[in-house]
Amino acid sequence: MLVEIYSDIVCPWCYIGQHQFGEAVDRSPYGDQIETVWRAFQLDPRAPAEPTSVFSAYAKKFGSEERAEAIIERITAAANGVGLEMRLDQALRVNTFDAHRLVWSAHDTDLQWPLERRLMEAYFVEARNVADHATLIDIAEETGLDSIEIERFLESDGGRAEVLAEMTEAAERDVTAIPTFFFNRQVGIPGAQDADTFERIIERAVERLVD
Repeated sequence: MLVEIYSDIVCPWCYIGQHQFGEAVDRSPYGDQIETVWRAFQLDPRAPAEPTSVFSAYAKKFGSEERAEAIIERITAAANGVGLEMRLDQALRVNTFDAHRLVWSAHDTDLQWPLERRLMEAYFVEARNVADHATLIDIAEETGLDSIEIERFLESDGGRAEVLAEMTEAAERDVTAIPTFFFNRQVGIPGAQDADTFERIIERAVERLVD
């Protein structure tokens, strides 16, 4: 069963959603039948390559530092509630296009899931610059990819057309919020559901596939 997940590395609910979906897959009797593919979606395609403070961006977006603090506290509490560490107040806002290219490069391997996870950890926990090529190469190597090949890939146009195509398809599939999960290319299910809900969704998707 194919599960496509539209996500962005800098989306806190995607980080939480990956964790919850992973829990459900581990618990489900159908877990070994699931093929997961990550699809690119950018929350802010105009974000700069040079890092800026997420806290400052939130304060500007939501009107005040107090509002930014409250939102960050709420998201952090939600992450902590499922056992995830999150330091969103220290995170660096950057453009994620090249990070999506890196994730796409691993689409035909079993490393795409752990790569997506490490990129999110680097952003949410370690305050690393996930637009910086040296950082992306280090993370790729940590995950098990060949650093020399990844360096060549990032310096080329590799994956650019494919990532743009995924983003175009997201719009065609009416993906307006992330994470969004498509089971067997059917109707998308948005949001970071809890693990129990994901487990029930997996079971129903398998039943429809069998029928």
